Amino acid sequence: MMSIDLQMLETPEDRWLLEQIYLQYRGLMYYLAHEILQNKQDAEDAVHHAFVKIAANIQKLDAPVCQKTHAFVAAVVEHQAIDQYRKRQKHPTTQLIEEIQGANVLYEGDNNLTQCILKLPARYREVILLRYHYGYTVREIAKMLGLTLPAASKLEQRAKRKLKKLCEDAGIL
Repeated sequence: MMSIDLQMLETPEDRWLLEQIYLQYRGLMYYLAHEILQNKQDAEDAVHHAFVKIAANIQKLDAPVCQKTHAFVAAVVEHQAIDQYRKRQKHPTTQLIEEIQGANVLYEGDNNLTQCILKLPARYREVILLRYHYGYTVREIAKMLGLTLPAASKLEQRAKRKLKKLCEDAGIL
């Protein structure tokens, strides 16, 4: 179960009820939060905060599986996700560190272009390969990487500029 402090619940019955709610609704809660936030980590955070709120209001619930509990759980998680979304819009907290994000991969090939691609920062390399090797659109890449469309476009632009510079330095262009 999530790391909710079950000691905050007064009775074993309340603990049991929260555990049953968790087992019954965790999938639905994650789905609802992810639909609003479009980000795995943010959705998980919203679900966690929703369970803390549910635990604090456990006395309002009678049974783990009933229409009242379902509606309450859905309302709490939606509220948490919307609050989190609004906070994220007002105060963006994630910074794109292009030099270190992305996976390091090995490429076969012994040509100069391959060598230049290998010299790119991992995030740039990831975008170049997704776009030009695998044929994804910038919109699809944005969705895969959890970026806005303008951010993905800018990332692609920077990656191409850096690759062009590396190719020029290597005497390819």
